[in-house]
Amino acid sequence: MPGGDGSVVTQEPGSPGAHAVRPSGRLPSTFTRLMQRDGVAALTALVLLLVVGSLLWPSFHSLDNARNTLLGNSYIGIVAIGMTLVIVSGGIDLSVGSVFALGGVIGVYGNNHGGVLLAVAMTVVACGAVGLLNGVLVGYFGLAPFIVTLATLFGVRGLVYQLTNAGATTASVPSDSTFAYLGTGTWFTFGVPVFLAIGLYAAFHLTLGRTPFGLAVQSIGGSESAATLMGLAVRRVKVSTYVICGALAGVAGMLQAAQLVSASPIIATGYELQAIAAVVIGGTLLTGGSGSLLGTAAGVVLLGVINSFIVELQLDSTWNNVVSGGFLIVVVVMQRLLNYRRST
Repeated sequence: MPGGDGSVVTQEPGSPGAHAVRPSGRLPSTFTRLMQRDGVAALTALVLLLVVGSLLWPSFHSLDNARNTLLGNSYIGIVAIGMTLVIVSGGIDLSVGSVFALGGVIGVYGNNHGGVLLAVAMTVVACGAVGLLNGVLVGYFGLAPFIVTLATLFGVRGLVYQLTNAGATTASVPSDSTFAYLGTGTWFTFGVPVFLAIGLYAAFHLTLGRTPFGLAVQSIGGSESAATLMGLAVRRVKVSTYVICGALAGVAGMLQAAQLVSASPIIATGYELQAIAAVVIGGTLLTGGSGSLLGTAAGVVLLGVINSFIVELQLDSTWNNVVSGGFLIVVVVMQRLLNYRRST
């Protein structure tokens, strides 16, 4: 029967007079529990958009559209892998767009002076070094990630302009080279970058969820002080996430330069915001401690599908930013509401 405080009072069998008080608050619904899982909300929205798009435009679910959408978003998808690790650890990296451009320039230079292996090695080392700088300043000197990576955003972009003589010197590679194949080649009719992105997602999904390093990343993002008390190498793990983020951003830039068979200093402006949006839409908490690569992948593809909607509706491309921004706000509000329900 109802108690005086609104709770439900039940008589325990075999113990007269004994009462058990059960709170009258509702248990979370199945839908709420499902939506609280990392990436499920983004995946649900993605499926809904795909269904609606297919009903409105027969060509929307065509193989050509799938190929173009996946290829066009594979580069930002690779960037978002590193961004996920950084954000889950409690940080942020605003320099990835500039590092992306640096990766393209370094990759083309390396290929033209030693081949594709040198290009890959130089790109990973140079862009990983930028991540190392970010990580050391954040992890060992305790500087704010926002300020540090904002500074490297400007600094690296300026370096790219210097390397290309303010854009006057545009390096290119032969269209029939192995380097170019990394961006223009196809496997099973899909672009090589798509398969490379899928492979990286699979590898880092396992890394984040199944390895001591990945669990340490999540622990540090959840509570850095608790992680320190647990004996985790907080500084080293933080540095590692930034190094990985920088290296992956550089590799993504190199792959796009391979597709374009040239490198440009102005490319990837604003990529840092797109990567952050994809990560957050995918369910990763911007405050750190929780997230998944599967959710990030869904967020990346979702943003690509939104762009396809804009194209099909024949709207100006600037509407893509408007819709994506609005969608990001909705996702953040939903996260807040779901977390509130979880805490109550």
